[in-house]
Amino acid sequence: MDAVFWQFLLSGLSSGAIYALIALGFGVVENSTGIVNFAQGDFLVLGAFVAYSLLVSWHVPYFLAFPLVILVTALVGLLLERLVLSRARCREILILVFITVGASIFLRGVIKEIWGKRPLSLPPLFGEEPLRFLGVVIDPQNVGILAVALAAFFCLHLFFRYTLWGKAMRAVAADRETAALMGIPVPLVVALSFALAGALGGLAGILVAPVTPLSFDSGVVIGLKGFAAAVLGGYGHFGGALLGGLLLGLLESLSAYWISSAYKNVLAFGVLVLVLLVRPEGLLGKRQGERP
Repeated sequence: MDAVFWQFLLSGLSSGAIYALIALGFGVVENSTGIVNFAQGDFLVLGAFVAYSLLVSWHVPYFLAFPLVILVTALVGLLLERLVLSRARCREILILVFITVGASIFLRGVIKEIWGKRPLSLPPLFGEEPLRFLGVVIDPQNVGILAVALAAFFCLHLFFRYTLWGKAMRAVAADRETAALMGIPVPLVVALSFALAGALGGLAGILVAPVTPLSFDSGVVIGLKGFAAAVLGGYGHFGGALLGGLLLGLLESLSAYWISSAYKNVLAFGVLVLVLLVRPEGLLGKRQGERP
């Protein structure tokens, strides 16, 4: 296999890492509320554009802009749950899902009014000098994206396994009513899940914007790809989010290498339809039951 193949392979893994972060955001919200948060992709775009203002307009250094962006998107996720979803009079899942669709449209409108329609990109996050390994020229952005995403998954694993709030979120995901009877503040845990989903979206936005220019409506396609990754790996399964994201990124990149980049979006959503038809519980999800 030639050097170009390995470049496509690494690019696919870095794209898959972004999809995995989005898929994880979907999973965090689904586990605590049972709904699909269709504003997840817009958290990514918002994070990227806030980072653009901090880095390019206000010349804030990266080490300060990074946590500020994550804080802002986490706050937006928190406000979405506290000011909108928690106040909905109807608690039907379908109604709540449509509210997140409305929130997505609202966020896109706000982003367009503040930053305009022109696609924006961030300065390189991990340096501009290409890396060379065994004759393969590697973009340091791709390596950095993959490393940061894997580190984020590892930190979240520690959070859910060893911290009090992480265990509370797992308890709510397992049985919301029992968790409430055991004294866990379920509304606060649900709000925390939306804040965490927003933070994951902001992190993904900072990582992807240096390699892919984003416009105000880019969150629609990226969000749907993250949703496809979540379904592929097993919706609501955190390990499945990582597996599904990486597999989807690889499928896109290798199809561009072997066929054409024009078909990568078709492939992503084709995989989503195929998985829903053949194995709707995903690769790592548990089978809920067979059709009679």
